[in-house]
Amino acid sequence: MHTRTAASAILLAATLTACSSSDPAPEKPAATSSAPALSKAQITEQCVNAVAAMLSERPADFAPETDSDPKPAECDAVPEDEYLDAYMDGLGQHNQVGIADLEQQIEDAAEQ
Repeated sequence: MHTRTAASAILLAATLTACSSSDPAPEKPAATSSAPALSKAQITEQCVNAVAAMLSERPADFAPETDSDPKPAECDAVPEDEYLDAYMDGLGQHNQVGIADLEQQIEDAAEQ
């Protein structure tokens, strides 16, 4: 029993000594991104999806004539001269969802 206690005490002391070493920890190599780079089409698709989501989250009192939509962060990598096309594609995607919802409501009302 004394042997186990002594061995545990020595192991604990060795561990504590190793942890309190004054040597600085070795530096880790700089973190590298393991995510693959996105293609231009993927970047544009993410932007279009972000625009569609943003449009879905507009407040009920949004007035397109006077209010403006913020540019989603997902669109920062889209060149400025291509952003309008991505925005319009996102608007189209948003409108298609709205049309599908309206058609479903009409169907549900007709069944009642």
